Amino acid sequence: MFRIDFNKLRFLISDDNPHMRRILRTLLHSFGAREAYEAEDGATALEMYTHYVPDIVITDWAMPIFDGLELAQMIRQPESKGNPYAPIIMLTGHSEKRRVTVARDAGVTEFLAKPISAKGLYQRILNVVANPRPFIKTKTYFGPDRRRNTNGAYIGPERRVGGEFEILQQPSLLDKARSGV
Repeated sequence: MFRIDFNKLRFLISDDNPHMRRILRTLLHSFGAREAYEAEDGATALEMYTHYVPDIVITDWAMPIFDGLELAQMIRQPESKGNPYAPIIMLTGHSEKRRVTVARDAGVTEFLAKPISAKGLYQRILNVVANPRPFIKTKTYFGPDRRRNTNGAYIGPERRVGGEFEILQQPSLLDKARSGV
């Protein structure tokens, strides 16, 4: 049995609402995190991302300059500075299936609808740390495997199309965040 030591993880919170940033920071601190950097817009978040190289990014969808979706796409550029494998948790007040699909297709790892709860945030973080998904690289996509259940023998209508793809194992946060019980 193990426990995640949040003290060993570095977070970047990107949200234009200072109250939401404070809520997220307070929740992360209550989980044991010590390093939680904050940005009020997408441009500042990208700058902080390249400077601090956080382990996990928590971003709002709707922000000025560029939004969380654009931030995710910039982070997922394999040639960008920083770690293109960093898990991205998208926050939004709009959780329609269409939006979840658009976020997933932009390389977002997890999706969390507002209003958030401590349990919901903790579960998303636990999932990206303990159960990282492999990354897929094609001509048009680089990011976490968009499929939660992978079955190589699948032949249905949702079968992956679009040519060659490469499966890349992302660096695991589990070893970094593991704490003995």
